[in-house]
Formats: sequence, C-alpha cells, structure tokens
Amino acid sequence: MDAIDLVLVDLLQTNARLSYAELARQVGLSAPAVHERVGKLESNGVIRGYRAEVAPEAVGLGVTALIGIVQDSGGDTDDVLATFRGMPEIESCYFMAGVESFLLKARVGTIAELEQLIVRLNRTAGVASTRTGIALSTKWENRPQPRAKETGA
Repeated sequence: MDAIDLVLVDLLQTNARLSYAELARQVGLSAPAVHERVGKLESNGVIRGYRAEVAPEAVGLGVTALIGIVQDSGGDTDDVLATFRGMPEIESCYFMAGVESFLLKARVGTIAELEQLIVRLNRTAGVASTRTGIALSTKWENRPQPRAKETGA
C-alpha cells in the first residue's frame, strides 16, 4: 500500500458512501484510477466490506455485554468457535492471551435474554466458565484508527 491507498482507506473509513469521483478529487487521481485502486484493496482483503452502522437500541438490542470464556483443557477450539458462531447474539469474538481464551461481545434486548445466553454458553462443550461485564453505556465504538503515514527516505 502506498500513501494514496492509505488516504483512500482513511476516507472510506470515515464515509464509505463517497463516490469514486469524490475520492478521486480528494486524492488527485481520475475516478477510474481510484475505482481500480479500491478494487485492489477489496480483492487483497484490506477493505473487508461496507455496512450501515445502526444504533443497537433502535433495533431492540439495548444490552451490551462483554463475556470472558475460560476454555476447559479438553475442549476443541474449533468446536467451541463453531458453537459461538451459531449464536446470533455474539457480535464479536476475540482469541485472548491469559486466563480467558475468548472475549465475546454480545448484544441482546433484555437482561433475561443475556441470562439465557450465559446459560447456553456455560452448557457449551469445551467451556469451563464465563465472566460477564455489562456495559452501562457506549461512549464510542468502531472508531477508525489513524493510519501510519509513509515517510520518505
């Protein structure tokens, strides 16, 4: 990736709905050249997708929980992950260093639904225990990270 690709990534992270013409204007290239660059960024897996960011509360998902999972020593990681993947309440799954093997971010509508999810998680083969924290509010998430600027040498 060169400096123009980094700028394109920054622009698209801020507003993925920018047209190729607008992107081209901001980076000083033609729209077809930008179209080609964005296509390469997509095919190389740099840009993994485009999505609408929806307020969870507006769609009935007012409870956000972070759930640490301690995997039991006999559990198969692939099987555990397959089970997690099948639970639509789990929005994100991170493999962790330390005591907990996974950290899950889950969104549900009510505390009762969170309780049901935790019970299901604790009954999952390969899960030894869980530890749950409930977010009282979200100050920010999915914040675009600034990219390292290329330096001329």
